[in-house]
Amino acid sequence: MDRQSRYEALARQVSAIGAVKRGMARSLPADCPGGSAIVMALLNHHGDMRMSRVSELMAVDMSVSSRHVAHTAERGWVERLPDPADKRSRILRLTPAGEDKLAELDDRLTAMLAHHLADWSDDDVELLTDLLGRLRDSFGDCRAQAHPVQDPPA
Repeated sequence: MDRQSRYEALARQVSAIGAVKRGMARSLPADCPGGSAIVMALLNHHGDMRMSRVSELMAVDMSVSSRHVAHTAERGWVERLPDPADKRSRILRLTPAGEDKLAELDDRLTAMLAHHLADWSDDDVELLTDLLGRLRDSFGDCRAQAHPVQDPPA
């Protein structure tokens, strides 16, 4: 397979990952859509932060992240605390209930992957995990700047 065909085939497979992501989203409970799960995962991973940082990490407009944060706050999974540095702002913090919900979500996603990949070897799952990590790392911080698409070398 020539270089161009190889990257075209890869592009098709990466685009098809959308079906996997939709399947994962369907495994989430009805009371916790994907955006809310992402907010909780970000707070769990990065710690307390302002809404603007959540928007930045999600790479979405503040109005979008605000809806997700409101949803999590209404359910008691996230709390909004006064920012000591700026009383007009709020700091978001994952609550113990949010930690429990996030653990439930992790269990659901893990079970779903285990079900769909039951006939894969441990080595294949590990290889896929490593390669997806490398692919993500190759793109760097996608939020930092737009990368112009260039024609591939001849």
